Amino acid sequence: MHDTTALLVELGSVILGLGIIGRFAGRIGLSPIPLYLLAGLAFGEGGLLPLGASEEFTAVGAEIGVILLLLLLGLEYSASELVTSLKTQYPSGAVDFFLNATPGAVAALLLGWGPVGAVALAGVTWISSSGVIAKVMTDLGRLGNRETPVILGVLVIEDLSMAVYLPLLTAMLAGVGLAGGSIALLIALGTVGFVLYLALRHGRLISRAVSSDNPEMLLLVVLGLTVLVAGVAQQLQVSAAVGAFLVGIALSGEVAEGARKLLMPLRDLFAAVFFVFFGLSTNPAEIPPVLLPAALLAVVTVLTKIFTGWYAARRAGIGSRGRWRAGGTLVARGEFSIVIAGLAVATEPRIGPIATAYVLILVIVGPLTARWTQPVVARIQGLRGRGEGKSGTAGEAGTAGVTVAPGAGTGTGAEAKGRMPSHDDLTPEPVGEPRD
Repeated sequence: MHDTTALLVELGSVILGLGIIGRFAGRIGLSPIPLYLLAGLAFGEGGLLPLGASEEFTAVGAEIGVILLLLLLGLEYSASELVTSLKTQYPSGAVDFFLNATPGAVAALLLGWGPVGAVALAGVTWISSSGVIAKVMTDLGRLGNRETPVILGVLVIEDLSMAVYLPLLTAMLAGVGLAGGSIALLIALGTVGFVLYLALRHGRLISRAVSSDNPEMLLLVVLGLTVLVAGVAQQLQVSAAVGAFLVGIALSGEVAEGARKLLMPLRDLFAAVFFVFFGLSTNPAEIPPVLLPAALLAVVTVLTKIFTGWYAARRAGIGSRGRWRAGGTLVARGEFSIVIAGLAVATEPRIGPIATAYVLILVIVGPLTARWTQPVVARIQGLRGRGEGKSGTAGEAGTAGVTVAPGAGTGTGAEAKGRMPSHDDLTPEPVGEPRD
């Protein structure tokens, strides 16, 4: 009875604390993810008040959190959208992988972690946070911008790539060798291809079979199916998260919309538990020694992500301002990076502290780069143009003045004058209007 009482007290305190943290984060306009991680660090081993009785329950809740995160992500996309994104955005996806996975792999090798640690840290630095980025774009009023489909296309390719990456990483972590890893990869590819085929050809039949006018029945069927498929996928070493993602893709139409509304509160609850659990499994004393490498890695991958977004937007014919906005928006890392680190931490414990510090840095920096990358670049370009005008001849100065005239070039009139743009200067142009 004493253990049950301690479990209820600890669990109630954790959930209440998460609610307070979430409200505070909303008030200051910050993603709650870094605060959840900090809460986990505070109540984990070596923290201020370690939790003991609820540790096992929290671990199970964290597993459910990952499954629901990926299920809801899959529900956002239809199979046809995924296929279209693959056809149009694969060059940008390849650039994204090369530029952002390489720094993580190199850093792991320099730290002496070996091939498995290199593959794991490469994934941590590669994947942007769909959740944080979606919230940032909503808060900034950019959902109607021309660069938004480009950003979503890159995110879709990253998310779909997880269906290949996670099974490969799982096999490497299990030490099954090259043959076992190849088999796991083939199973993953076959499963993804089969689910995409079913979703494209028979998606309506699947959704009709799952559909129910009773919200309770719909919730039970979708949740039960997802957990069952996730368990089978885990048994096949494909990854429970990928199984949940594929279930989300297979559902479409009204079923997907209804399931999304019902599962959203559960997703938020268990996702918060997952981030707290990851913090619980990391000793706070291990973070200060890795702050410098985590910060250096963050600086490098901020630049590589900005270039990734700039390149993807350029391929889509977006103007200069939209390119820089796309680049700054993609910087944030979050849930997927923590999922990857959580899988790898049992085999390579050293990845936990550096992944926690890295995500904490970029989940805070990400919204700032989304807001200020384009204005800062425009201001620099405006100052450079004004400086060139002053140093040239009278005729050259006149030409430079035309270049930085209000409303022309790569920025607004405020940007050309060398001051930081106001909110009005940054109001998104309506969709369909040409951008500079």
